[in-house]
Amino acid sequence: MKKHLVAALAAAAVCATLPAFAQNIAIVNGQAVPKARADALAAQVARSGRPVTPEMAGQIREEVIAREIFVQEAQRRGIDAGDEYKSQMELARQTILIRELFADVQKKEPVTDEEVKAEYDKFVAANSGKEYRARHILVPTEAEAKAIVANLKKGGKFDEIAKKQSKDPGSGANGGDLDWATADNYVPEFSSAMIKLTKGQLTETPVKTQFGFHVIRLDDTREAKLPPFEQVKPQISQQLQQQKLTKFQDALRSKAKVE
Repeated sequence: MKKHLVAALAAAAVCATLPAFAQNIAIVNGQAVPKARADALAAQVARSGRPVTPEMAGQIREEVIAREIFVQEAQRRGIDAGDEYKSQMELARQTILIRELFADVQKKEPVTDEEVKAEYDKFVAANSGKEYRARHILVPTEAEAKAIVANLKKGGKFDEIAKKQSKDPGSGANGGDLDWATADNYVPEFSSAMIKLTKGQLTETPVKTQFGFHVIRLDDTREAKLPPFEQVKPQISQQLQQQKLTKFQDALRSKAKVE
């Protein structure tokens, strides 16, 4: 009878320890290493886009065990009692809390498809219409601009003159090419003169703006080509989410009492 009782008690003791082993991945120098640590590290790996394969799981386990070994040694040396360690821990705690706060805001106030579509429609309304492919040569004085117009009328090459004489560093090196753009991308004086030109036509009277005097040539026009909604939806969604987060941050700062 005694033997049966002892065996039963031993079996019960073994069973009682099983849940504890299931919760830990190892015992290092008598200290349990919780499985939750490996799970958290695996979740980080998964969020980075890498699959958690059996091989990777093994590497994660070894990493968690190694960290426990190093932490125990650091504690043995009393490093965790130092002021530098405590300061760094406080900064890390704040960083994690703030990150989780912002994640919570994004989760509870997500950007809706309706908001993204409305923003796209605003973009389309502001950028649809005609686009212009123009070139220009920018010089400081009207006299220089008039001389360039005369030179062009005599057969001078627009791109060659732009490379030599234009004071616009962006387009000058490209022969004065401004690429495709809508009229409202330019200052009013420039766009007003440009849209009056026909394809291949040159402004015979130099156009004065805040930058100097321009000689403009219109190379071509076309209807604006805008990206389809589905192509830019992720970027718009990210932009709107960032705007919501910024608004949340500004609201908190404005309500905070800082003395």
